[in-house]
Amino acid sequence: MSRKAYFNEVAKTWDERFCTPQLASFLEELVPQFGLKPGQNILDVGTGTGVLIPHLIQAVGPSGSVTAIDYAEKMVQICEAKHGHLENVNVRLHDIEEDTIMSESFDAAVCFGLFPHLKKKKSALNNMNHALKPGGILAIVHALSSEEIKAHHATASSSVMNDTMPEEAEMRRLLKGTGFADIRIKDEHGCYFCASTKP
Repeated sequence: MSRKAYFNEVAKTWDERFCTPQLASFLEELVPQFGLKPGQNILDVGTGTGVLIPHLIQAVGPSGSVTAIDYAEKMVQICEAKHGHLENVNVRLHDIEEDTIMSESFDAAVCFGLFPHLKKKKSALNNMNHALKPGGILAIVHALSSEEIKAHHATASSSVMNDTMPEEAEMRRLLKGTGFADIRIKDEHGCYFCASTKP
């Protein structure tokens, strides 16, 4: 089963399995670390069912906006049903590994729980860089450390069992090679946080 087919298959039970009070508490503490400001436009890459959207909207306020994208149709349908009624949320079917999106339109791009699953990481980073305004922030985050991600996926479906976070040196090389600077990485129990900037 392809990754896309896998995520379409698990979409219907995703929130039931993963949207816990613990995750909500984690995100409440995490999102302020992105440095978002009221009025900014945010790209939520690999939004899934949109778990991050309420926290992003709280950060940017009614004058800001969130464009939430995912390549799995079933995830997008659920996300649209949950958040599509919000005037400043735009949910779109989009594959960041394959296609560019809205050149220099976003103040920040956030990848929560996505990066290990990207097969074409360099292509995805190039497309995210293309989407960001100069000075825009890219945040690659996960609610597990890189070692915890590796262990978690090893016992999951064969579709994702080899999906891991790059080693720190490789992550820095990827980000520098796709035009990002000021790279900061924190990899510890219960959290992976990588932030960088488009000069």
